[in-house]
Amino acid sequence: MSRISAQNLPANAALPAYDRAAKRIGIVHFGLGAFTRAHQAWYTDRAMEAFGGDWLIAGISLRSPTVGEQLNPQDGLYTLAEKSGEGTKLRVVGSVAEVIVAPENLARIKALLCAPTTHIVTFTVTEKGYCRRADGGLDLALAAQGFYPLLADAFAARKAAGIGGLTLLSCDNLADNGHQLKRLMGEYLAAHHPDLVDWVGAHCTFPCSMVDRIVPATTDADRAEVEGLLGLRDEGVVMTEPFSQWVIEDNFAGPRPAWDAVGAQIVGDVAPYETAKLRMLNGAHSALAYCGLVGGYTYVHQAVGDPALRAMALRLMREEAAPTIPAPEGMDLAAYADALIERFDNPALNHRLIQIAMDGSQKIPQRWLATLAAHQAQGRSCPAILSAIAAWIKHLRGQNGPVDDPRATELSVAAQNAEPVSGLFGPNGLIESDWVPNSAEVALIMEGLAR
Repeated sequence: MSRISAQNLPANAALPAYDRAAKRIGIVHFGLGAFTRAHQAWYTDRAMEAFGGDWLIAGISLRSPTVGEQLNPQDGLYTLAEKSGEGTKLRVVGSVAEVIVAPENLARIKALLCAPTTHIVTFTVTEKGYCRRADGGLDLALAAQGFYPLLADAFAARKAAGIGGLTLLSCDNLADNGHQLKRLMGEYLAAHHPDLVDWVGAHCTFPCSMVDRIVPATTDADRAEVEGLLGLRDEGVVMTEPFSQWVIEDNFAGPRPAWDAVGAQIVGDVAPYETAKLRMLNGAHSALAYCGLVGGYTYVHQAVGDPALRAMALRLMREEAAPTIPAPEGMDLAAYADALIERFDNPALNHRLIQIAMDGSQKIPQRWLATLAAHQAQGRSCPAILSAIAAWIKHLRGQNGPVDDPRATELSVAAQNAEPVSGLFGPNGLIESDWVPNSAEVALIMEGLAR
């Protein structure tokens, strides 16, 4: 797919209705994976189409060249395929200008980050991409291999040139993501560039955001299906569901695309939306992943089709997570739970459980442990989450194959203990949280391990 071949697409594939060649890059994005292409890039594409502006995206890959190899030969164009029981809806997205692999093109990245036309830097680097230690602080050694040095150099150059600051917008499933990014960036600057701390505080902002759209990993079968619909090969195709949600804190250092005019919500406080999503959607997703894998299932819709797992997911959302969430006005958490089950049920997506099971140590503190701590403070327990923890421990023991987690080695060793709970959680555990399992909760987890 390219600028030329895209003009010959069939009528069932909507094309960007703007002149890409006349647009400039206004956003630099770290971690241009499938989710970003189905979410932020899609919102930006539609905002430029409807309301104009120079908001093309330069994607930065910190390690893997794969996305660049897919998109750069296609001039950044790719197809977004929305799949549901009613069929497949296609749109060719034009908001991505280029993809740059960081180690090979540092000068190009610095030029983009320092350009006066660049106003926003966005992130989907996953939880582990923030390079946090177990106690939540910044691991300076790991941070040296991430986005922190690139941003620090850009801050220095923008300060010296008298260029304005940047909006640094985290779009990862990280609780309080904007504030965490601000704190971690501050720790890096304090250690390496203390002269920039005040400038960044005065000129840059770190809005929180909540993102929601289910985006399975694209398979060769997906590419073949879309090729049949398009009549041409698209190596960068992304599969997703019709639903999407993006809630952004109204805290920008400069101009922004008209995201709110195409469905995003710009609000004063993201926290209630974020907490609902992390504890209900993501919490149930992770529970279905580990329990479903133990049950021999491959996809989310298979796991939620199991009556016992469906009941477990509903209990987790309705009875365990929902009571801990300060719902914003107009948000019906019971209806939200029902809608999530309906989304999980979508058989057209083929969302792999093993994909959701990745990096559990980075995910479960905000997805499960915060809920457990809230209930423990009220003298209550959470049987659904405790069952999911037992399934996670089985996962760490290798029941589902190799463990894909940045702390896999130490976690797997702890999981092999006859009583692994205290080695993983609590004051001496590897996973830091406010939840300290009591004897009754340990007994429930051990029962789950024995099953």
